[in-house]
Amino acid sequence: MMQLIQSVSSGELAVLDVPAPQVLSGGILVRTRASLVSAGTERSMASFAQASLLQKARSRPDLVRQTIDKAKRDGVLDTIDAVRNRLDQAMTLGYSAAGEVMAVGRDVTEFRVGDRVTCAGAGHAVHAQIISVPRNLAVTLPASVPFDQAAFTHRFQLLFTTLGAIGMHGVRLASVQLGDVVAVIGLGLLGQMIVQMLKAAGCDVFGTDPNASRAELALRFGADWAGSDTTELAARIAAASGGHGADSVLIAADTKSDQPVELAGEIARGRATVIAVGAVGTQIPRKTYFEKELDFRISRSYGPGRYDNDYEQKGRDYPYQYVRWTENRNMRAFVDLIAAGSVDVSPLITHRFDIEQGEKAYDVIMGRTQEPFMGVVLDYAAEPDLSRRISLSRERERVAEGRVRAPLANESVNIGVIGAGLFANAVLLPALTKTEGITLSGISSGTGVSARTSAKKFAFAYCASSTEEILNDPNINTVAILTRHDLHARQAETALRANKHVFVEKPLCLTSEELQSIVATRAELTDPPMLMVGYNRRFAPMVIALRDALRTLNEPLMLTCRVNAGFIPPEHWLHDPATGGGRLRGEGCHFIDLLIHLAGARVARVTAKPLPDSGRYRQDNFQLTLEFENGTIGSVVYVANGARSFGKESIEAFGGGLAARLDDYRSLTIEHGKKSEKLTSRLRQDKGHRGEWQAIVNHLTKSASAPIAFDELVHSTRTTLAAYESLQSGASVEVERA
Repeated sequence: MMQLIQSVSSGELAVLDVPAPQVLSGGILVRTRASLVSAGTERSMASFAQASLLQKARSRPDLVRQTIDKAKRDGVLDTIDAVRNRLDQAMTLGYSAAGEVMAVGRDVTEFRVGDRVTCAGAGHAVHAQIISVPRNLAVTLPASVPFDQAAFTHRFQLLFTTLGAIGMHGVRLASVQLGDVVAVIGLGLLGQMIVQMLKAAGCDVFGTDPNASRAELALRFGADWAGSDTTELAARIAAASGGHGADSVLIAADTKSDQPVELAGEIARGRATVIAVGAVGTQIPRKTYFEKELDFRISRSYGPGRYDNDYEQKGRDYPYQYVRWTENRNMRAFVDLIAAGSVDVSPLITHRFDIEQGEKAYDVIMGRTQEPFMGVVLDYAAEPDLSRRISLSRERERVAEGRVRAPLANESVNIGVIGAGLFANAVLLPALTKTEGITLSGISSGTGVSARTSAKKFAFAYCASSTEEILNDPNINTVAILTRHDLHARQAETALRANKHVFVEKPLCLTSEELQSIVATRAELTDPPMLMVGYNRRFAPMVIALRDALRTLNEPLMLTCRVNAGFIPPEHWLHDPATGGGRLRGEGCHFIDLLIHLAGARVARVTAKPLPDSGRYRQDNFQLTLEFENGTIGSVVYVANGARSFGKESIEAFGGGLAARLDDYRSLTIEHGKKSEKLTSRLRQDKGHRGEWQAIVNHLTKSASAPIAFDELVHSTRTTLAAYESLQSGASVEVERA
């Protein structure tokens, strides 16, 4: 299918052939008929992407500071790679679209195939022929609004539902009443719709915009006065209010200037409400706002539910009796206004382009064509290609096909990757490209866009939006699973049953039931393929050196691993027990496995103690004590409450007269008797990712031993699950033996 995307690094826009997305549980798949290009939000995003690196840095000094801290901690070369990877990503554009439902996800009952819908949401209602949208970000059309080819106007009216919901939330925040005097500053798309909604609510509406044609349009929509002269605006409002001023002021302008906020203060009455709906400067003149005791509010997009992952992504609605107007209900209300004829957005459409000419739409909103514009719409006339697999190099596919004919042939490790997120692009895929004996065959991601970008960057033969394309490909003998944690166990089992070697980025699973199922599945196979978990730190050169030194000792050790992991917001998916598993299961497993490796023994008992969360954390400040069967004691101190600039990982080991310290895989010091050894790496970390994959290739093609024995992977996972149980109960937990 066709989709308009933009390069973050160069700002280049392109309409690319992208695998069609799949319908997700709790969502719908929509055949797009039209999408709206936002002159505000999308112009801002496009401008940032097209800026130079220096300009990007100046606009985001917070990211510059993070980059400097990372360079100090991880090394200059790793930091450069990380920045380049961020800039190499593709940015999806668009957040308002209309079309017909093609498929309905599991547990969705309010939509049916064939329903005509309007959709919202960045990353969902994008400029693409087919879009995958969560249930709470879509609204069906009332029967009174036709949506066929003859009803062309109504189709494009519905594109404005997203902006309409934004405007409606701003109006609701203003708490306007019948007869109120209300001012609207900025008469672009959003301002024009706000004018109409205020008139429908029975308000006296006064608007201002430097553009005379926009002021004239507002008058056509019923504004009591509109113009560019702010002095006359103030006089008109004074006359209508008996000299008191506006009851409410809604700012729908798009400017970095503080002038709209200053103007709002001048024309508002005492104790009025000022709502910033558009992106404007927010330096408030204290004297004016203090003397009038004005209430200044910034409207958060569509309304309650916006930026709430549970609401938008998981479809969990707010109770109607407690939250009357959610973002979805605002969208529905705006559709009803269109159906009733109370709002007319047809005159707002100034430009139309077919999706194949999507770049031209951005030439208009970026001002390159010097044309006056307001509503810029993309049309989708061509039938979409429903393929979920796009070949990027047919010759490459043919060569690979002739080279590896059997699923488990060992002439080459033919890899299919499931998941194309930041970790894949920043860490795993660069390691794969540097490892001899690996052929990159296919890569898939849920939307297909990130897979398309990664496939091009790392020269995969094809990209896909379906995991089945990878699992059913007879040319692929090894699957790398890089999806969210709750999918790991099921996808690993499916790949094993498909007779593929499996690499799972940690964790292997989130529950004991999932672990038991994996063990049972593997036991059913006569000649089970390799199963490997991404515990790369075992393969870091400095860890190898440390372990070799510890193997010379004949007494129990005292091991300590400190992880200064850094804060992530409470709403981050990793904190979700069902999706990410929390930081202990999702990330702590790494360091549990590392201590098991260094101790050279099994864990008998584990105790976990958390710090109080204080409403800011989610059990991501904790200490683990591991008691090993050989008498060794290991401690993992994992914190999210430290300074990132301090350094992330430190390991210390003591025993038999030996003392060792490893800092961030860039410095290792070992003192043993009179001997002293120090290894350093100034410019780059090596956490073992490349060594891990070389060990995998050697195992699959040269009959070397398994990188990590399956029994050890099971024990490491059981220890992690026991630690999580201890974290919840506060009691020590015995680790189950096989």
